[in-house]
Amino acid sequence: MSVRIARPDELPALVRHSDQPERNAGTAAYLTDLLAKKCTRPQWCLVAEDEAGRLTAATALWTIPGNDVPRALVLLEAPWDEPGLATGRALLAQAVALAGSLGAEELEHVIDSPAQPPQFQAQPEQRAELLRLAGFERARDGRRFRRRSGAEITSYDDRLDWHSLPTVGREPFIALLAEALPTSADAHLAARVARHGARRAAESLFTDMEEFSYEPRWWEVGYAPDGTPAAISLPARNPSTAVIGLVAVSPACRGNGYATAVVARGTRLLLEAGAEEIRGDCDAANTAMIMAFERAGYENFADRQEFSRRL
Repeated sequence: MSVRIARPDELPALVRHSDQPERNAGTAAYLTDLLAKKCTRPQWCLVAEDEAGRLTAATALWTIPGNDVPRALVLLEAPWDEPGLATGRALLAQAVALAGSLGAEELEHVIDSPAQPPQFQAQPEQRAELLRLAGFERARDGRRFRRRSGAEITSYDDRLDWHSLPTVGREPFIALLAEALPTSADAHLAARVARHGARRAAESLFTDMEEFSYEPRWWEVGYAPDGTPAAISLPARNPSTAVIGLVAVSPACRGNGYATAVVARGTRLLLEAGAEEIRGDCDAANTAMIMAFERAGYENFADRQEFSRRL
């Protein structure tokens, strides 16, 4: 068995499954799109081949368009019934080394259940075990939500007075994030605070969000009737779809349904901008956000385990 960069003739299909034509087509279409958007590069696509020259495992490094530093692994395939998952471990070792050589300080991977396009991630238990063996730790047990354009729009909540990014600047957003993050029910965000402190975690999170596609007027701070900064809304588009990028509510203002107001506000803005589908993620322990998505007409279409490894 050897691990190497995929040859041009092996892209975009990578590992093929003779009995899964839908999966093969979905993988090829997804990788074609990632390559076109520069979310990955041909030299970021790794494969493992056996002694007979057959491809048995593959993965690709992924990043935000326009960024030259990889952030995550996608399209991870390996022989899941292999004792010790040796091929998958060798593949991930090479992927981690490649990401590190390109300047990555952390690498992420997600497992969605049930298996679905475009990554068709069957055998979630074996996938999680491979990641553990490769030094990854579970960062969040998440829930994925989706809203189609035909769903009824949630009624407008007029309790908050909204002011956009061009009007107030970055500081009110970062200040409210620094206040909200230390008591967030989101494990991923809590880990950022533990690593960097509240202020630096807020600054880095906002900077990460700025790499998404968005209109500055979409990003807003909602002020409570007494003038207190109560909530922030950061709807955006990632390389695949429109998203309710980030919701935060000041600890002093929680319990008033403001998270639902934020989701509804972001949803309305994205629909007005032409979004056909909007997605959002949250921690399984974040009951307030789960309720906010449900009240705003979203369905929980998948669970998502998020893993990360510091390099």
